[in-house]
Amino acid sequence: MNSQEIREKHGQFTFATANYYKEPIALVRGEGTRLWDADGREYLDFFGGILTVSLGHCQKDVTAAVREQVGVLVHASTLYPMEPLVRLAERLAQITPGGGRLRRSFFTNSGTEADETAITLAKVHTGESEIIALRHAYSGRSLLAQTVTAHARYRPHGSQVPGVVHAVSPYCYRCPFGLTYPSCELKCAQDIEELILTTTCGRPAAFIAEPIQGVGGFITPPKEYFQVAVGIVRKHGGLFICDEVQTGFGRTGESWCGIEHWNVEPDIVTFAKGIANGFALGATTTTDEIAKSWQAATISTFGGNPVSATAALATLDVMARENIPERAARLGARLRERLGLLKEKHPLVGDVRGLGLMQAVELVRDRKTKQPAMEETDAFMEACKRRGLLIGKGGLYGNVARLSPPMLIEPAEIDAACDRMDQALSEVERGGAPAR
Repeated sequence: MNSQEIREKHGQFTFATANYYKEPIALVRGEGTRLWDADGREYLDFFGGILTVSLGHCQKDVTAAVREQVGVLVHASTLYPMEPLVRLAERLAQITPGGGRLRRSFFTNSGTEADETAITLAKVHTGESEIIALRHAYSGRSLLAQTVTAHARYRPHGSQVPGVVHAVSPYCYRCPFGLTYPSCELKCAQDIEELILTTTCGRPAAFIAEPIQGVGGFITPPKEYFQVAVGIVRKHGGLFICDEVQTGFGRTGESWCGIEHWNVEPDIVTFAKGIANGFALGATTTTDEIAKSWQAATISTFGGNPVSATAALATLDVMARENIPERAARLGARLRERLGLLKEKHPLVGDVRGLGLMQAVELVRDRKTKQPAMEETDAFMEACKRRGLLIGKGGLYGNVARLSPPMLIEPAEIDAACDRMDQALSEVERGGAPAR
Protein backbone atom coordinates (compact mmCIF):
# COMPACT_ATOMS: atom_id res chain seq x y z
CA MET A 1 0.00 0.00 0.00
CA ASN A 2 1.08 3.57 -0.56
CA SER A 3 0.80 6.24 2.12
CA GLN A 4 -2.65 7.41 1.07
CA GLU A 5 -4.07 3.88 1.12
CA ILE A 6 -2.65 3.25 4.59
CA ARG A 7 -4.12 6.52 5.89
CA GLU A 8 -7.54 5.68 4.45
CA LYS A 9 -7.66 2.22 6.02
CA HIS A 10 -6.43 3.64 9.32
CA GLY A 11 -9.38 6.03 9.28
CA GLN A 12 -11.84 3.27 8.36
CA PHE A 13 -10.80 0.49 10.74
CA THR A 14 -9.24 2.05 13.87
CA PHE A 15 -10.57 4.38 16.55
CA ALA A 16 -9.29 6.74 19.26
CA THR A 17 -5.78 6.67 17.80
CA ALA A 18 -4.31 10.14 17.38
CA ASN A 19 -1.79 10.86 14.63
CA TYR A 20 0.68 13.70 14.17
CA TYR A 21 0.45 16.11 11.22
CA LYS A 22 -2.36 17.26 8.95
CA GLU A 23 -1.38 14.44 6.60
CA PRO A 24 -0.09 11.63 8.85
CA ILE A 25 3.11 9.85 7.85
CA ALA A 26 2.71 6.14 7.03
CA LEU A 27 6.05 4.73 8.19
CA VAL A 28 7.28 1.42 6.77
CA ARG A 29 11.00 1.15 7.55
CA GLY A 30 13.63 2.34 10.01
CA GLU A 31 17.38 2.15 10.41
CA GLY A 32 19.36 3.92 13.12
CA THR A 33 18.06 7.47 13.40
CA ARG A 34 16.28 7.32 10.03
CA LEU A 35 12.72 6.43 9.04
CA TRP A 36 11.07 6.00 5.64
CA ASP A 37 7.42 6.31 4.70
CA ALA A 38 5.46 4.23 2.23
CA ASP A 39 6.25 6.68 -0.55
CA GLY A 40 10.00 6.41 0.03
CA ARG A 41 10.59 9.73 1.79
CA GLU A 42 13.35 9.75 4.44
CA TYR A 43 13.11 11.41 7.87
CA LEU A 44 15.52 12.08 10.74
CA ASP A 45 13.79 10.78 13.87
CA PHE A 46 14.21 13.23 16.73
CA PHE A 47 11.50 11.76 18.95
CA GLY A 48 12.50 8.08 19.06
CA GLY A 49 8.98 6.67 18.99
CA ILE A 50 8.09 8.66 22.13
CA LEU A 51 11.47 7.91 23.79
CA THR A 52 11.02 4.19 23.11
CA VAL A 53 13.57 3.55 20.37
CA SER A 54 16.35 4.23 22.85
CA LEU A 55 19.31 3.12 20.72
CA GLY A 56 18.08 3.34 17.13
CA HIS A 57 15.70 1.68 14.73
CA CYS A 58 16.54 -1.98 14.04
CA GLN A 59 19.80 -1.73 16.00
CA LYS A 60 21.82 -4.68 14.74
CA ASP A 61 22.78 -6.27 18.09
CA VAL A 62 19.22 -6.13 19.42
CA THR A 63 17.80 -7.39 16.12
CA ALA A 64 20.26 -10.30 16.01
CA ALA A 65 19.46 -11.34 19.60
CA VAL A 66 15.72 -11.22 18.92
CA ARG A 67 16.02 -13.23 15.71
CA GLU A 68 17.93 -15.94 17.55
CA GLN A 69 15.42 -16.00 20.43
CA VAL A 70 12.43 -16.21 18.06
CA GLY A 71 13.90 -19.43 16.69
CA VAL A 72 14.24 -20.92 20.19
CA LEU A 73 11.24 -19.89 22.35
CA VAL A 74 8.68 -17.18 21.77
CA HIS A 75 6.21 -17.66 24.61
CA ALA A 76 5.33 -19.85 27.56
CA SER A 77 3.87 -17.27 30.03
CA THR A 78 5.14 -16.31 33.46
CA LEU A 79 3.79 -19.55 34.89
CA TYR A 80 7.30 -20.81 34.16
CA PRO A 81 10.62 -19.20 35.12
CA MET A 82 12.68 -18.51 32.00
CA GLU A 83 16.30 -17.51 31.62
CA PRO A 84 15.82 -14.21 29.74
CA LEU A 85 13.36 -13.00 32.39
CA VAL A 86 15.52 -13.81 35.41
CA ARG A 87 18.65 -12.45 33.75
CA LEU A 88 16.82 -9.20 33.03
CA ALA A 89 15.52 -8.95 36.60
CA GLU A 90 19.08 -9.36 37.86
CA ARG A 91 20.35 -6.65 35.50
CA LEU A 92 17.69 -4.20 36.67
CA ALA A 93 18.71 -4.82 40.27
CA GLN A 94 22.24 -3.77 39.32
CA ILE A 95 21.32 -0.41 37.77
CA THR A 96 18.49 0.87 39.96
CA PRO A 97 19.24 3.56 42.56
CA GLY A 98 20.19 2.40 46.04
CA GLY A 99 22.99 -0.05 45.33
CA GLY A 100 20.84 -3.17 44.96
CA ARG A 101 18.14 -2.22 47.46
CA LEU A 102 15.56 -2.23 44.65
CA ARG A 103 15.99 -5.80 43.45
CA ARG A 104 12.58 -7.44 42.92
CA SER A 105 10.87 -6.91 39.55
CA PHE A 106 7.46 -7.72 38.12
CA PHE A 107 7.26 -7.57 34.32
CA THR A 108 4.33 -6.33 32.26
CA ASN A 109 3.83 -5.02 28.72
CA SER A 110 3.75 -1.25 29.10
CA GLY A 111 4.27 1.80 31.27
CA THR A 112 0.57 1.89 32.03
CA GLU A 113 0.71 -1.59 33.56
CA ALA A 114 3.98 -0.86 35.34
CA ASP A 115 2.51 2.22 37.02
CA GLU A 116 -0.73 0.45 37.89
CA THR A 117 1.24 -2.42 39.44
CA ALA A 118 3.31 0.04 41.47
CA ILE A 119 0.27 1.89 42.78
CA THR A 120 -1.52 -1.33 43.74
CA LEU A 121 1.63 -2.59 45.45
CA ALA A 122 1.95 0.64 47.45
CA LYS A 123 -1.65 0.35 48.60
CA VAL A 124 -1.17 -3.28 49.61
CA HIS A 125 2.06 -2.56 51.48
CA THR A 126 0.87 0.51 53.40
CA GLY A 127 -2.73 -0.54 53.89
CA GLU A 128 -3.75 2.91 52.69
CA SER A 129 -5.67 3.86 49.55
CA GLU A 130 -4.91 7.43 48.55
CA ILE A 131 -2.34 8.41 45.93
CA ILE A 132 -0.65 11.77 45.39
CA ALA A 133 0.27 12.58 41.81
CA LEU A 134 1.37 15.77 40.08
CA ARG A 135 -0.50 18.14 37.83
CA HIS A 136 0.74 17.80 34.23
CA ALA A 137 1.53 14.11 34.93
CA TYR A 138 0.91 11.30 32.48
CA SER A 139 0.70 7.65 33.58
CA GLY A 140 -1.07 5.80 30.78
CA ARG A 141 -4.49 4.76 29.58
CA SER A 142 -6.07 2.37 32.10
CA LEU A 143 -8.80 3.76 34.36
CA LEU A 144 -6.39 4.29 37.24
CA ALA A 145 -3.61 5.62 35.02
CA GLN A 146 -6.01 8.09 33.38
CA THR A 147 -6.99 9.31 36.84
CA VAL A 148 -3.35 9.82 37.83
CA THR A 149 -2.84 11.62 34.52
CA ALA A 150 -3.47 15.35 34.91
CA HIS A 151 -4.35 16.47 31.38
CA ALA A 152 -8.06 16.87 30.66
CA ARG A 153 -7.73 15.77 27.05
CA TYR A 154 -6.33 12.39 28.13
CA ARG A 155 -9.18 11.73 30.61
CA PRO A 156 -12.38 10.51 28.91
CA HIS A 157 -15.55 11.69 30.61
CA GLY A 158 -16.59 9.35 33.43
CA SER A 159 -13.35 7.38 33.38
CA GLN A 160 -11.84 8.41 36.72
CA VAL A 161 -11.56 6.40 39.94
CA PRO A 162 -11.53 7.83 43.49
CA GLY A 163 -8.53 8.19 45.75
CA VAL A 164 -6.13 10.32 43.69
CA VAL A 165 -5.19 13.92 44.51
CA HIS A 166 -2.88 16.14 42.47
CA ALA A 167 -0.12 18.34 43.85
CA VAL A 168 1.18 21.43 42.10
CA SER A 169 3.78 20.62 39.45
CA PRO A 170 7.32 22.01 39.81
CA TYR A 171 6.81 23.94 36.58
CA CYS A 172 9.15 26.87 37.16
CA TYR A 173 8.48 28.52 33.80
CA ARG A 174 4.77 28.72 34.62
CA CYS A 175 4.81 28.74 38.42
CA PRO A 176 1.17 28.57 39.58
CA PHE A 177 2.13 30.65 42.63
CA GLY A 178 3.67 33.39 40.50
CA LEU A 179 7.01 32.93 42.22
CA THR A 180 10.58 32.63 40.96
CA TYR A 181 13.16 29.99 41.85
CA PRO A 182 15.09 29.98 44.17
CA SER A 183 13.42 32.78 46.14
CA CYS A 184 10.20 30.72 45.99
CA GLU A 185 11.67 28.41 48.67
CA LEU A 186 10.17 25.42 46.85
CA LYS A 187 6.57 26.44 47.48
CA CYS A 188 5.39 23.76 45.03
CA ALA A 189 7.00 21.04 47.15
CA GLN A 190 6.10 22.58 50.51
CA ASP A 191 2.44 22.75 49.44
CA ILE A 192 2.25 18.95 49.53
CA GLU A 193 2.03 19.20 53.33
CA GLU A 194 -1.22 21.17 53.12
CA LEU A 195 -2.45 18.96 50.28
CA ILE A 196 -2.12 15.89 52.51
CA LEU A 197 -3.76 17.60 55.49
CA THR A 198 -6.70 19.00 53.52
CA THR A 199 -7.48 16.66 50.63
CA THR A 200 -6.55 13.21 52.00
CA CYS A 201 -7.16 11.28 55.18
CA GLY A 202 -3.63 12.26 56.23
CA ARG A 203 -2.04 8.90 55.41
CA PRO A 204 -1.27 8.58 51.68
CA ALA A 205 -0.20 5.26 50.26
CA ALA A 206 2.25 6.81 47.83
CA PHE A 207 3.47 9.77 45.84
CA ILE A 208 4.02 8.95 42.15
CA ALA A 209 6.06 11.30 39.99
CA GLU A 210 8.18 11.38 36.85
CA PRO A 211 11.65 12.89 37.42
CA ILE A 212 10.99 14.93 34.26
CA GLN A 213 7.35 15.11 33.22
CA GLY A 214 7.12 13.70 29.71
CA VAL A 215 3.73 14.47 28.19
CA GLY A 216 3.68 17.54 30.44
CA GLY A 217 6.35 19.06 28.23
CA PHE A 218 9.61 17.81 29.79
CA ILE A 219 8.99 19.83 32.96
CA THR A 220 12.25 19.64 34.92
CA PRO A 221 12.09 20.28 38.70
CA PRO A 222 14.61 22.32 40.72
CA LYS A 223 17.47 20.32 42.23
CA GLU A 224 15.99 20.33 45.75
CA TYR A 225 12.42 19.49 44.75
CA PHE A 226 12.28 15.75 45.28
CA GLN A 227 14.15 15.80 48.57
CA VAL A 228 11.54 18.18 50.01
CA ALA A 229 8.48 16.58 48.36
CA VAL A 230 9.41 12.98 49.15
CA GLY A 231 10.43 13.94 52.68
CA ILE A 232 6.95 15.30 53.35
CA VAL A 233 5.22 12.25 51.89
CA ARG A 234 7.37 9.84 53.89
CA LYS A 235 6.71 11.79 57.06
CA HIS A 236 3.04 10.94 56.56
CA GLY A 237 3.76 7.26 55.90
CA GLY A 238 3.66 7.23 52.10
CA LEU A 239 6.00 5.53 49.63
CA PHE A 240 7.71 7.20 46.69
CA ILE A 241 6.98 5.67 43.27
CA CYS A 242 9.40 6.99 40.69
CA ASP A 243 8.04 6.77 37.15
CA GLU A 244 11.14 6.25 34.99
CA VAL A 245 9.14 5.19 31.94
CA GLN A 246 10.56 8.06 29.87
CA THR A 247 13.62 9.09 31.89
CA GLY A 248 15.21 5.68 32.49
CA PHE A 249 18.18 3.93 30.90
CA GLY A 250 20.56 6.86 30.61
CA ARG A 251 18.18 9.17 28.76
CA THR A 252 18.83 12.13 31.09
CA GLY A 253 22.60 11.65 31.08
CA GLU A 254 25.21 10.71 33.71
CA SER A 255 23.08 8.09 35.49
CA TRP A 256 20.96 5.10 34.54
CA CYS A 257 17.87 6.55 36.24
CA GLY A 258 16.64 10.11 36.03
CA ILE A 259 15.88 10.42 39.74
CA GLU A 260 19.57 10.11 40.54
CA HIS A 261 19.99 13.74 39.50
CA TRP A 262 17.89 14.66 42.55
CA ASN A 263 19.69 12.37 45.05
CA VAL A 264 16.54 10.58 46.22
CA GLU A 265 16.07 6.81 46.43
CA PRO A 266 12.60 5.61 45.44
CA ASP A 267 10.69 2.81 47.15
CA ILE A 268 9.31 1.58 43.82
CA VAL A 269 10.50 2.32 40.28
CA THR A 270 8.62 1.79 37.04
CA PHE A 271 10.23 1.26 33.64
CA ALA A 272 9.00 0.81 30.06
CA LYS A 273 9.54 2.54 26.70
CA GLY A 274 13.33 2.57 26.16
CA ILE A 275 13.94 -0.61 28.16
CA ALA A 276 13.90 -2.84 25.05
CA ASN A 277 14.56 -0.46 22.14
CA GLY A 278 11.00 -0.68 20.85
CA PHE A 279 9.79 -4.08 22.05
CA ALA A 280 6.80 -4.10 24.38
CA LEU A 281 7.95 -4.42 27.99
CA GLY A 282 7.27 -2.80 31.34
CA ALA A 283 8.81 -3.42 34.75
CA THR A 284 7.97 -2.53 38.34
CA THR A 285 11.00 -2.83 40.62
CA THR A 286 11.02 -2.58 44.41
CA THR A 287 12.57 -3.81 47.65
CA ASP A 288 12.36 -7.26 49.21
CA GLU A 289 10.15 -5.95 52.00
CA ILE A 290 7.63 -4.22 49.76
CA ALA A 291 7.57 -7.05 47.22
CA LYS A 292 6.72 -9.59 49.91
CA SER A 293 3.59 -7.58 50.78
CA TRP A 294 1.90 -8.85 47.62
CA GLN A 295 0.27 -12.12 48.62
CA ALA A 296 -2.54 -12.29 46.07
CA ALA A 297 -2.23 -14.52 43.04
CA THR A 298 -1.31 -12.69 39.86
CA ILE A 299 0.14 -13.30 36.40
CA SER A 300 1.11 -11.22 33.38
CA THR A 301 0.55 -13.38 30.32
CA PHE A 302 2.97 -11.54 28.05
CA GLY A 303 4.96 -9.67 30.68
CA GLY A 304 8.66 -10.51 30.50
CA ASN A 305 8.13 -12.84 27.55
CA PRO A 306 11.37 -14.35 26.18
CA VAL A 307 11.49 -12.15 23.08
CA SER A 308 10.99 -8.82 24.84
CA ALA A 309 13.28 -9.83 27.72
CA THR A 310 15.97 -10.81 25.24
CA ALA A 311 15.57 -7.48 23.46
CA ALA A 312 15.96 -5.68 26.78
CA LEU A 313 19.10 -7.64 27.68
CA ALA A 314 20.64 -6.88 24.29
CA THR A 315 19.66 -3.22 24.65
CA LEU A 316 21.33 -3.02 28.06
CA ASP A 317 24.44 -4.71 26.67
CA VAL A 318 24.75 -2.08 23.96
CA MET A 319 24.04 0.70 26.44
CA ALA A 320 26.82 -0.52 28.72
CA ARG A 321 29.26 -0.93 25.84
CA GLU A 322 28.52 2.55 24.48
CA ASN A 323 28.34 4.12 27.97
CA ILE A 324 24.95 5.59 27.16
CA PRO A 325 24.61 7.72 30.34
CA GLU A 326 27.87 9.54 29.52
CA ARG A 327 27.02 9.74 25.84
CA ALA A 328 23.57 11.20 26.54
CA ALA A 329 25.12 13.79 28.86
CA ARG A 330 27.76 14.79 26.30
CA LEU A 331 25.47 14.93 23.28
CA GLY A 332 22.69 16.44 25.38
CA ALA A 333 25.01 19.32 26.22
CA ARG A 334 25.63 19.84 22.50
CA LEU A 335 21.91 19.81 21.80
CA ARG A 336 21.19 22.19 24.69
CA GLU A 337 23.80 24.65 23.43
CA ARG A 338 22.24 24.67 19.97
CA LEU A 339 18.74 25.11 21.43
CA GLY A 340 20.01 28.01 23.50
CA LEU A 341 21.16 29.69 20.29
CA LEU A 342 17.70 29.14 18.81
CA LYS A 343 16.20 30.88 21.83
CA GLU A 344 18.52 33.85 21.34
CA LYS A 345 17.54 34.11 17.69
CA HIS A 346 13.84 33.34 17.67
CA PRO A 347 11.25 35.28 19.74
CA LEU A 348 8.89 32.28 19.52
CA VAL A 349 11.13 30.29 21.86
CA GLY A 350 10.11 31.09 25.41
CA ASP A 351 11.90 28.36 27.35
CA VAL A 352 14.44 25.59 26.81
CA ARG A 353 14.66 22.85 29.45
CA GLY A 354 15.49 19.22 30.10
CA LEU A 355 18.45 16.96 30.82
CA GLY A 356 20.63 14.83 28.57
CA LEU A 357 18.90 13.77 25.37
CA MET A 358 15.51 14.76 26.75
CA GLN A 359 15.14 18.42 25.85
CA ALA A 360 12.16 20.68 25.23
CA VAL A 361 11.46 23.98 23.51
CA GLU A 362 8.34 25.83 24.69
CA LEU A 363 6.90 28.20 22.11
CA VAL A 364 5.10 31.39 23.15
CA ARG A 365 3.60 34.35 21.33
CA ASP A 366 4.98 36.82 23.83
CA ARG A 367 7.84 36.12 26.21
CA LYS A 368 6.48 38.54 28.79
CA THR A 369 2.92 37.17 28.95
CA LYS A 370 4.02 33.62 28.01
CA GLN A 371 0.88 33.18 25.92
CA PRO A 372 1.13 29.64 24.52
CA ALA A 373 1.83 29.52 20.79
CA MET A 374 -0.37 26.53 20.00
CA GLU A 375 -1.06 27.05 16.30
CA GLU A 376 2.54 28.13 15.79
CA THR A 377 3.73 24.88 17.38
CA ASP A 378 1.65 22.88 14.93
CA ALA A 379 3.02 24.99 12.10
CA PHE A 380 6.56 24.42 13.42
CA MET A 381 6.06 20.67 13.40
CA GLU A 382 4.73 20.78 9.85
CA ALA A 383 7.70 22.91 8.78
CA CYS A 384 10.09 20.42 10.39
CA LYS A 385 8.30 17.56 8.62
CA ARG A 386 8.73 19.27 5.26
CA ARG A 387 12.45 19.35 6.02
CA GLY A 388 12.54 15.66 6.87
CA LEU A 389 12.68 16.06 10.65
CA LEU A 390 10.29 14.35 13.08
CA ILE A 391 9.85 15.88 16.54
CA GLY A 392 7.39 15.38 19.38
CA LYS A 393 4.82 17.65 20.98
CA GLY A 394 3.56 17.99 24.55
CA GLY A 395 2.57 20.36 27.31
CA LEU A 396 -0.84 21.22 28.68
CA TYR A 397 -1.39 23.66 25.81
CA GLY A 398 0.32 21.58 23.13
CA ASN A 399 2.97 24.28 22.66
CA VAL A 400 6.09 22.35 23.65
CA ALA A 401 8.37 20.66 21.12
CA ARG A 402 9.79 17.48 22.68
CA LEU A 403 13.20 16.37 21.46
CA SER A 404 14.43 12.87 22.34
CA PRO A 405 16.37 11.21 19.53
CA PRO A 406 17.74 7.66 19.68
CA MET A 407 20.79 7.84 21.95
CA LEU A 408 23.22 6.45 19.39
CA ILE A 409 22.67 9.60 17.37
CA GLU A 410 25.81 11.27 16.02
CA PRO A 411 26.86 14.88 16.71
CA ALA A 412 26.44 15.82 13.04
CA GLU A 413 22.85 14.59 13.15
CA ILE A 414 22.12 16.78 16.16
CA ASP A 415 23.53 19.75 14.27
CA ALA A 416 21.48 18.86 11.19
CA ALA A 417 18.29 18.64 13.27
CA CYS A 418 18.95 22.00 14.90
CA ASP A 419 19.65 23.58 11.51
CA ARG A 420 16.29 22.31 10.27
CA MET A 421 14.52 23.58 13.39
CA ASP A 422 16.20 26.97 12.86
CA GLN A 423 14.83 27.11 9.33
CA ALA A 424 11.39 25.93 10.46
CA LEU A 425 11.19 28.58 13.18
CA SER A 426 12.15 31.27 10.69
CA GLU A 427 9.42 30.06 8.34
CA VAL A 428 6.78 30.16 11.08
CA GLU A 429 7.87 33.58 12.30
CA ARG A 430 7.73 34.96 8.75
CA GLY A 431 4.37 33.49 7.85
CA GLY A 432 2.88 32.97 11.28
CA ALA A 433 -0.22 31.01 12.14
CA PRO A 434 -3.82 32.18 12.30
CA ALA A 435 -4.43 34.39 15.33
CA ARG A 436 -6.71 33.00 18.00
